[in-house]
Amino acid sequence: MKSPDGRRLYIQEVSVRDGFQIEPRFIPTERKVALIDRLSRTGLAKIEVTSFVSPKAIPALADAEAVMRAIDRVPGVVYAALVPNVRGCERALDCKVDEINLVMSASETHGRANLRMTPEQSLANFADVVAVARGTGASINVALSTAFGCPFDGDVPPARVLGFVDRYRQLGIGGVSLCDTTGMANPAQVAALCEAVLSRFPDMQVTAHFHNTRGMGLANALATLDVGIVRFDASLGGLGGCPFAPGATGNVCTEDLVHMFETMGYDTGVDLEALLAIARDLPEIVEHDVPGQVIKAGVSTRRYPRPAALA
Repeated sequence: MKSPDGRRLYIQEVSVRDGFQIEPRFIPTERKVALIDRLSRTGLAKIEVTSFVSPKAIPALADAEAVMRAIDRVPGVVYAALVPNVRGCERALDCKVDEINLVMSASETHGRANLRMTPEQSLANFADVVAVARGTGASINVALSTAFGCPFDGDVPPARVLGFVDRYRQLGIGGVSLCDTTGMANPAQVAALCEAVLSRFPDMQVTAHFHNTRGMGLANALATLDVGIVRFDASLGGLGGCPFAPGATGNVCTEDLVHMFETMGYDTGVDLEALLAIARDLPEIVEHDVPGQVIKAGVSTRRYPRPAALA
């Protein structure tokens, strides 16, 4: 399918990392692998498989090596992992990840609560990780949390975000995810910031990462599409959230996002029916309902029999 403006959109799945990391029940390794293998065959551009953090910090992802080594890698899909430090990077590289995803907060308080580091300390850590990853073939992306606002510190000035992105470029990092970690953003705000980043750093691969905490996730995604963003993080079923952000709920739902873009005529490369089939199995895997809407209502092209009273 050809998009109305000729652009291909790239949908990047984060449920098996961002979603599973806060699930209260450990998802067995074999179930994670089976889910990732199914997702790999839907046309998703990237899957963030796991996080190479201390098992004590995130017990839900204690099987990072086992999962990364067991998945069936489909050509054309980028398999990424979040790493917090040099040791995590070394573990991830040993498992042949395609992309190292670093994370820091744009705001001081969230960074100290979530990572126990100030932004400056995070940047120093990034330099060490980049040195370890250099020459391995793995690309590096930074997930910049609270880029659109912090529940503790309030507004984050756009100039502060632009300054961090410039520092990433100086380190030789080629990608950045602008993250609305707590669902504080609005469409006008995200359009302005994303347009500024794209304009100033045209060589940087920019991803939009929205949470749906206040119901504006899809609206924000559409606003960033309008200014040129083509890469979007999303989470199957709308799983996810931030344990260090009061009131934060899950990420933008992957199948809802794909459904929106596809009905608008955009090429996402994703087989929506295959994705929906997987999403319908997700509540059984996590043992609770999920907030996705399209798996409940069906696609907008679904038609029903005429009411018997009209026959």
